[in-house]
Amino acid sequence: MKTYGFDRKMKIYTAGPISGQSYDQVMKRYRDQVSSLMSIGYDVICPMTGKEYLRTELEFKAHGYDKHPVSTNRAIKKRDRWMVGKVDIVLADFTECNGIVSIGTCMEIAWADELRKHTIVIMEEGNIHQHCFIIECADIIFPNMKEAYQYLQNLSMGINLNED
Repeated sequence: MKTYGFDRKMKIYTAGPISGQSYDQVMKRYRDQVSSLMSIGYDVICPMTGKEYLRTELEFKAHGYDKHPVSTNRAIKKRDRWMVGKVDIVLADFTECNGIVSIGTCMEIAWADELRKHTIVIMEEGNIHQHCFIIECADIIFPNMKEAYQYLQNLSMGINLNED
């Protein structure tokens, strides 16, 4: 089967709520996402890369991790913005926010929009993040990850040139 699509493997950044959640909750979500996205052909960049030293966190705070250079307020913001700049697609999953606004993810969506990245948001109806800025910065909004993964799989496959 001959297909036409992208000339290289696309890179995707996974974004989502961290504050108010445990290390285990956050890492389970990111591990599941990374595994699923790699299986459909993406190189994946995740904001928790290299942060295993946080594994004892029972509930992430929004700021104040000054004991480790990678987790200072400045380092988190600068590294996440750099990561968004390195990818083709930003995938922001708000489905597990537990009613807490994810300011970091909102920033990542704004950077993605400014950098003209393909921005995909996952949020169900009534999600606390349903705001005009998020809605307008998103290229596509899906109500669940299953639909987002199907779209991303189709996108990575290109089109079949053999069909009529």
